[in-house]
Amino acid sequence: MGYINPLLRLPAGRDLLALPAPDRERIEAVMRDLRDQANTEAETAWRRRKGPMAAYWRAVATYARHVAHALSQSDQASAGTASATPPAEAHPNA
Repeated sequence: MGYINPLLRLPAGRDLLALPAPDRERIEAVMRDLRDQANTEAETAWRRRKGPMAAYWRAVATYARHVAHALSQSDQASAGTASATPPAEAHPNA
């Protein structure tokens, strides 16, 4: 993906990278399934003219995608991405 995963700006997001590889792989698979299912729910809600529910399910799909992508990264690549993004405390306007 061509962006810095916003999830990795959070300490808990970076903690995902410390999980053992087999655990990360299992959680990644669940997150990808969740993304697919949430996208299906979003399309169903949109067809039924339920805009707020469509937006909710699209957000769920996006969050699941970010988690899955973070879990699929190698520890070294992810550590570089996380350190390239300054911590929230470093921003005076945050």
